[in-house]
Formats: sequence, structure tokens, C-alpha cells
Amino acid sequence: MSEKWKRLDPKSLPGHFARRFQQLAVAFFNEEVAELGLTPVQYVALHTICRQPGIDQKTLAQTILYDAATIGGVIDRLESRGLVVRSVSPQDRRVRLISPTAEGLQSLKNVIPRMLHAQDRMLEPLSMPERKEFMRMMGVLVEKHADIGGTAPGE
Repeated sequence: MSEKWKRLDPKSLPGHFARRFQQLAVAFFNEEVAELGLTPVQYVALHTICRQPGIDQKTLAQTILYDAATIGGVIDRLESRGLVVRSVSPQDRRVRLISPTAEGLQSLKNVIPRMLHAQDRMLEPLSMPERKEFMRMMGVLVEKHADIGGTAPGE
């Protein structure tokens, strides 16, 4: 290997910025939503369950691009808080269907304004045209690489 690596600044690479932006996104979310007791993954799972009552665990994991083996723990935590309930599928007794409770729907209504405020805070340094371009470019990258690394183990 040549000595080029010595001149390479890891902080100038897209992976560094992506990781750092993820840290910022979680930090802003937690600052806004912490008192409601939802993590970003729990929020997106609850949101999806509220939009698709009766969704099964496998479909939920696929929909939110989360690891199917660990989504059960996310659902366990939502269920223990009374935000969702599981029921047996009438078509396949091995499949559990997940639906929101009234408390889950209310929690989602409470969290959405705070989550949106976190999103605004995250993009606040950018002008409106820059925000649109940033989101457009992120969308291009995510769509282009949609078949790569579609799950995130752990919560």
C-alpha cells in the first residue's frame, strides 16, 4: 500500500458524514421525544402499525427495514406499554398480527409534532431550497442502493 492513506482524512468521507448525521438525527429525536418514552425505531414501528392495523411482524420488519430477528423486542416493548396488541392470524396460527391500542394511537398523535420539530431542527441550518435539494439527493442515494443493507439489527 502506498503512503496515500496518511493523507486521507476519514472525516472527509461520505460514510463519516452519514454516521454523524445519524447521530444528530437520533439526538434531536431524543431531545424532543424522550419524555414520551419512544425510541426512533419504536416510533417508526408504532407509526407503521397505526397506518396498517393488523400488520404481521415479518411485514412490519420489511416495511421499516428492520431486522426480522430483533423486531420482536421492539414489539414487546410497545406491547408492554399498552401501545399495541398482538393477535393470532385466523389464516395461520403461527403468525401474530399487530394492531394499535387507543393509547398507541394517542401516543402517536402526541409524538408527531415533536418528531416534526426534531426534523426541522436538524435541517434548520439549510435554506428551504437547500433542504429540498438535500432531501432529493439523499433520496437518490437511498433509492439507488435500496437492495443493500436493508436491515438494522438492535434498537
